[in-house]
Amino acid sequence: MIAQTPEGRRAFILENTRRQVPPHTPELVLHLADEITPIWRMTEEALSEIGLPPPFWAFAWAGGQALARYVLDQPEVVAGKRVIDFASGSGIVGIAAMKAGAARVLAADIDGFCGAALELNAAANGVACDFTDADLLDAPPPACDVILAGDICYEKPLAEKVMAWLAAGRAAGTMVLIGDPGRSYFPRGGLVKLAEYQVPTTRELEDMEVKKTAVWTLPG
Repeated sequence: MIAQTPEGRRAFILENTRRQVPPHTPELVLHLADEITPIWRMTEEALSEIGLPPPFWAFAWAGGQALARYVLDQPEVVAGKRVIDFASGSGIVGIAAMKAGAARVLAADIDGFCGAALELNAAANGVACDFTDADLLDAPPPACDVILAGDICYEKPLAEKVMAWLAAGRAAGTMVLIGDPGRSYFPRGGLVKLAEYQVPTTRELEDMEVKKTAVWTLPG
């Protein structure tokens, strides 16, 4: 079993990933899994046996890559602002926001491994982000200037809950940006598309090697 401590999680990540440059954000480097790292081929049963939740933090998903790309290309969106990176995973989006000049980033993910991944990845990019494993959906969105959310609509109940939560944040005056590669439960109605990218990925993770991925916002 994996030691469920910050040190144990950090050691596991270092042992089962390698530093790589995500294809759509060459400015960044992350500790990621691939075909030459052991975690890549682990089955759900094997993961459960070692006490590991699905390692979403070990991959640079298309929605996160697109949203990170948008923030890096449009730094004025986050520069000097308080940012929440919701469902942070590897931390790619929050790290991009800090590189673009955000005043503070709070990365939030209910998987504690994401905190260890974020710490390693932020350090690799010369920035620092705060982290919480609290479920932010249990309360109204915290006070902030921008909420960034990548790849959040892969399950219907969760997608509905998250979109309602994001709408509450927008109603309170927070800018909301969402990165999505056409997930089944992504509700395009009521959203404004800001950008579209062709994001290289892998057939191990997605249904094609390049995913058309968009960045959307909730209008005021």
